[in-house]
Amino acid sequence: MFLEDSARRYPDRDALILGEQRFTYAQANDVANQIANLLVSCGVHPGDKVALSCPNLPWFPMLYYGILKAGAVVVPLNVLLKDREIAYHLADSEAKAYFCFEGTAELPIAEFARAGFEHTPGCEHLFVISTGEVPPGEGVATLTQALADQPIEFETVMREATDTAVILYTSGTTGRAKGAELSHSNMVMNALTSNRLFDSAPSRNDTHLTALPLFHTFGQTVNMNSAFSVAARLILLPRFEAKAALEIMDTHKVTVFAGVPTMYWGLLGALDDSVDVERITANLRKAISGGSALPVEILKQFKERFGAQILEGYGLSETSPLAVFSDSERDSRAGSIGMPVWGVQVRLVDAQWNTVMGTNMVGEIAIRGHNVMKGYYNRLEATAEVMRDGWFRSGDLARRDEDGFYYIVDRAKDMIVRGGFNVYPREIEEVLMTHEAVSLAAVVGVPHESHGEEVKAFVILEKSTDISEDKLIEWAKKQMAGYKYPRLVEFVESLPMTATGKILKRNLT
Repeated sequence: MFLEDSARRYPDRDALILGEQRFTYAQANDVANQIANLLVSCGVHPGDKVALSCPNLPWFPMLYYGILKAGAVVVPLNVLLKDREIAYHLADSEAKAYFCFEGTAELPIAEFARAGFEHTPGCEHLFVISTGEVPPGEGVATLTQALADQPIEFETVMREATDTAVILYTSGTTGRAKGAELSHSNMVMNALTSNRLFDSAPSRNDTHLTALPLFHTFGQTVNMNSAFSVAARLILLPRFEAKAALEIMDTHKVTVFAGVPTMYWGLLGALDDSVDVERITANLRKAISGGSALPVEILKQFKERFGAQILEGYGLSETSPLAVFSDSERDSRAGSIGMPVWGVQVRLVDAQWNTVMGTNMVGEIAIRGHNVMKGYYNRLEATAEVMRDGWFRSGDLARRDEDGFYYIVDRAKDMIVRGGFNVYPREIEEVLMTHEAVSLAAVVGVPHESHGEEVKAFVILEKSTDISEDKLIEWAKKQMAGYKYPRLVEFVESLPMTATGKILKRNLT
């Protein structure tokens, strides 16, 4: 247990910071013990599922580790889910108890949680993280009240390495969300692999700016689990706002920042004379990107402004998530996600699982190693579709260069087929973003009567630029093959994004 070990070795170190709130490792461990005692008193047994809806607040890690201490399985839920979706996740995971944050007027998480809970008979307890009164109901209580009489001592329930620790639900872009079952071994090995990659150790005394949602696999492993394993600090940011992130990086001397590409784009856009970039870069030791492909133009601009190389990697909920990553000790290559991490094998396959041979040939990424999930919870057929002989096929297309470095081409489902030719949106986006007027671009395929699909680009322009859609299309026509360039361009003020900052291409038409 990462929290217990760090609390024993470094009890007085700050573990969690949110504004004026601070919890040392000893304090965080005490609260986690109370949570474990609460669960046991409610009849939660080893292997039972416990759901959790909470943004990046100190409560999230303490609940997460408290659930694990009781021997139960953590089921983190996206805080943007509505009541019907919550009911589905509670029922599908067979959750016995549920913790949720009260939310805000704009996002009343507890209201949706309560409705979902009441439609899930198998879920027996709902604990609301609230500072006020919670309407009474069967099985419903405030967490503060429930913990009031719980002792701060607890003997952690030991589980096997292969037992399930966490069920992470996929985004459900190709159907109803499925729960990826990750074992204790999956989670521990991935956190330790993160530390190996990013040269993290207790002696570093690192400070992480935690802007990635902790309910998501990237934030859970690269920020929370890896940081807690080396007694680092987590500076929590419940909702990413670029200006606030820059202020935190300066004030708290942040050494590690992990984010998705749109966060790096946001940081660059928020730079002005009020930001002391030199002071930030003096402390920033590691900048890490994942979640989706990082445009090379953003990577270049970040290095120019912050003097730091962004290490780009690749993984999925099903792979805990790290599978392929850049390494600062190796030759870094712009646009590459690096090589397989320690203990993990990667190959490119075709639709029949045959290995795709040859330099720079495109195939679907398949992964095998200590990071691969046990399977989708109660989904034998869905598991069989993506797993064979220990290999997991990702749905992402990539190529491998002559030195073994991997490059994401695109999601297989995002590929556009225009007039019989395969068009990869990421390639088009990379080209568009080299234009001085383009700040961010997302490319999708839209139905076309004769070509099957047409290429359309949604573009956010740089401030104070003046270019028309037609002129941008004409420029793109000169930059790429005739079947690739977008015939349709739409200027937009913003792009739809998930709670983790990924661009929601399925909402673009």
